[in-house]
Amino acid sequence: MLEGKNVNLRVMEKEDLPLFTEWFNSIEFSGEYFSPIQMSRAEVEKFYESTLFEMKVFIVEKKDGSEIGYFLHFNMLEPYAKMQEIGYGIVPSERGKGYCTEAAQLMVDYLFLSKDIARIQATTHYKNVASQKVLEKVGFKREGTLRKIALIWGELTDMFIFSILREEWKEPKILTITA
Repeated sequence: MLEGKNVNLRVMEKEDLPLFTEWFNSIEFSGEYFSPIQMSRAEVEKFYESTLFEMKVFIVEKKDGSEIGYFLHFNMLEPYAKMQEIGYGIVPSERGKGYCTEAAQLMVDYLFLSKDIARIQATTHYKNVASQKVLEKVGFKREGTLRKIALIWGELTDMFIFSILREEWKEPKILTITA
């Protein structure tokens, strides 16, 4: 488990799949910047067990144990690219409280401490200012625009791509190693 001040990240287990399925199918959870995926529990389980590319999903928990979202990292270009991409979602009632920023910092610290990578990247809907602020607060820089790359709510949409390089990160901000 990755422990922060207000949230923890724990590796998603098979028992979490019903909640994960609920989030992925919820229009409220998806919001205006991401179309709900509409996957059955069996499809989510198949996705969870897929070995197409290295991916790990974490559940974001507040200190009281309530599950408020997820973070994931993956590399579709393994073993060639020395990078990881992150994605995340927080339940609407817990947005704007700093939990996502703390979870993002935990994930960045974890990835740079545990993986031989040069960069971490993420994409956001070009109008999703809240997500862009999360990334900027933990040191990501906007690199550019991916034009008409995602079909969101029936419209081909631009996404911004952000990254943080290892040399920009330098050292852990939250995650510490204890002996």
